[in-house]
Amino acid sequence: VQLQASGGGLVQPGGSLRLSCAASRFILDGYAIGWFRQAPGKEREGVSCIASTDGSTYYADSVKGRFSISRDGVKDTVYLQMNQLKPEDTAVYFCGVFRGHGSYYSGDNYGNWGQGTLVTVSS
Repeated sequence: VQLQASGGGLVQPGGSLRLSCAASRFILDGYAIGWFRQAPGKEREGVSCIASTDGSTYYADSVKGRFSISRDGVKDTVYLQMNQLKPEDTAVYFCGVFRGHGSYYSGDNYGNWGQGTLVTVSS
């Protein structure tokens, strides 16, 4: 089952967006979900992750204090609230299912990628 990311768009620097990652109850209850991004000409970067066991959250240094990850067990959705957006946050954002081994910040340890959603931060 591929995850579906949505909620991207064009926003001015300093603005906010909330991304959604539609999953399933089975996935949310059993697996950590991570958000990644890839800007043109750059490698995929791990942004944030939320664990399934206790809801622990993890953030890349580049987004700490600005982004917040959460999950809604009723809607089977993981959210990424992005505040104080900067031009360097411009990228396609993806969500994936953690396979259970290795670093939360390595995309090699995730699967079930779906189509991403484009976030553009520009004035």
